[in-house]
Amino acid sequence: MLTFKTVTRFTCAFLAVCLCFFFLSIVPFWVIFIGLALWLVLTGLGSGLIGWNYHFNSVLSNPNEAQNRVAITFDDGPNQNMTPKVLDALDKYNAKATFFCIGKHIETSPNIFKTIINKGHTIGNHTYSHANTFGFFSTKKVIAELQQTNTVIFNHAGIKPILYRPAFGVTNPNIKRAIARLNLTSVGWNKRALDTTSLSETAILKRITTNLQPGDIILLHDTSEKSLRVLEQLLLFLQKRNLKSVTVDQLCNLTPYA
Repeated sequence: MLTFKTVTRFTCAFLAVCLCFFFLSIVPFWVIFIGLALWLVLTGLGSGLIGWNYHFNSVLSNPNEAQNRVAITFDDGPNQNMTPKVLDALDKYNAKATFFCIGKHIETSPNIFKTIINKGHTIGNHTYSHANTFGFFSTKKVIAELQQTNTVIFNHAGIKPILYRPAFGVTNPNIKRAIARLNLTSVGWNKRALDTTSLSETAILKRITTNLQPGDIILLHDTSEKSLRVLEQLLLFLQKRNLKSVTVDQLCNLTPYA
């Protein structure tokens, strides 16, 4: 398995050998450059692709699911305009979901946030700011962001979330140390809708439903009309296939709150 630790150890050993041979004029310098370049490429990909579990393990699915269940998850809310509509759609099909909420959005939409919980859905931490530069934050700053969101959640709902969804799916050693310090469980996905891109509703729905299996975790966003329309079609698809959407903690037997 490709992990940051194993790739870095192998690269260091490779470079050490290459340097010895370089000083003995056995190998050219460009071989060392290629080794460093490969490390950079693998680490860049591993940091951006949560499914690799490159820096730390995230819950990506439940391959042992035997009850025809999947988990729909939503990132980036609560959204004043869209989250209530998403909740209505879920109610219509008696579906439950997991909402990974941004701390500052909870502060601006506290009533919607409470409604999510009151309707039986699960809440998770999705950072406080969801800054574009989050992947470059220090361990201390990551901890501060996650603690701030957990504090906001506790102040509004009296619960302490354990589930964490990395912003943009980005992972790195600083985030690894932060979630270990805070005893959080990272939750990823194995079905990414890409509903925030320019893809059409048809293409997004196809991405989700092609080879959809019990135990899969689906990533959507409760932030746009397009995502809402995709959700409505997805819920109808699940109903026709006798698949039920449950919270990610139910699907994967996780503890959602401390």
